[in-house]
Amino acid sequence: MILAKNITKEYGEQIAVNNLSLDIPQGQFFGLLGPNGSGKTTTIHMLSTLIKPTSGSISVNGIDVQKGPQTVRKSIGLVFQESALDRTLSIEENLYFCAGLHNISKKSAGPRVNELLELFELQSKKNATVGSLSGGMRRAVDIIRGVLHAPKVLFLDEPTVGLDLPSRRRIWRFIKQLIDEQQLTVVLTTHYLEEAAPCDNVAFIKGGVLVSEGAPEKLIDQLGKTIIEVNGPDTNALIERLELKKYEYMIEGGVLLIRIKDYETNKLDVIQDTLRDKADAISVRKSNLNDVFLWLSSNDHGLK
Repeated sequence: MILAKNITKEYGEQIAVNNLSLDIPQGQFFGLLGPNGSGKTTTIHMLSTLIKPTSGSISVNGIDVQKGPQTVRKSIGLVFQESALDRTLSIEENLYFCAGLHNISKKSAGPRVNELLELFELQSKKNATVGSLSGGMRRAVDIIRGVLHAPKVLFLDEPTVGLDLPSRRRIWRFIKQLIDEQQLTVVLTTHYLEEAAPCDNVAFIKGGVLVSEGAPEKLIDQLGKTIIEVNGPDTNALIERLELKKYEYMIEGGVLLIRIKDYETNKLDVIQDTLRDKADAISVRKSNLNDVFLWLSSNDHGLK
């Protein structure tokens, strides 16, 4: 498990993370979400012993990260945003080199290397240099490197950034197999909100501050299960109509989004009638985690 109490990270006068507390039980799939510069990667780096917090305390698997960083590192894996592989070495050479860093002999590492190469469907490519691989294959090898020593906790910092959709889906199929088969605790940061939807719990941070936390379904319920999308030539005219009725809205990419909570569904027809003569198109859809992200990123009031 991971327990962070009131952790803060300062760089001079800049506060990257501010009084953040997290409690992540063993075996949980946890998402850490937020806009660029919100403090996600800084938080991951503190939780994984790469940097020290300015204040506060962190324990991973019951061990204080500042008192026993080497012990903590033996029980965690980390997949960085940027690849940590040597592009001139083969897949197999990279993995045996990584095993050596964990004081695992080549003989002892062999079965584990083969098991993971089979899982990620890379056995036939084991002698290929990393530099010759596609982005998706290279990312798969990064993940294998991160779990080679059988950690209890795996940190995934933007694991599929820059990959096309088929490669992202392939990587996530493998990650889900790892989670199911090895009972890993996984901490994920991602810009792709659909990747965080299967999380047991997610935390949104903004400006280094925790603004909301809970199961994705719970946060969607708090936002409201229905979104009305309105397109029109004069957004200001639409907003004036909404503000008279005091409906909650935001603008995203020139589209007006209106959130409807469960107890307000009787207002759907009223809102559409209110805006119809000023709108080119009005559509109603179910809300999702991306809507939660947009709402939390655009205001300081959470999901109230």
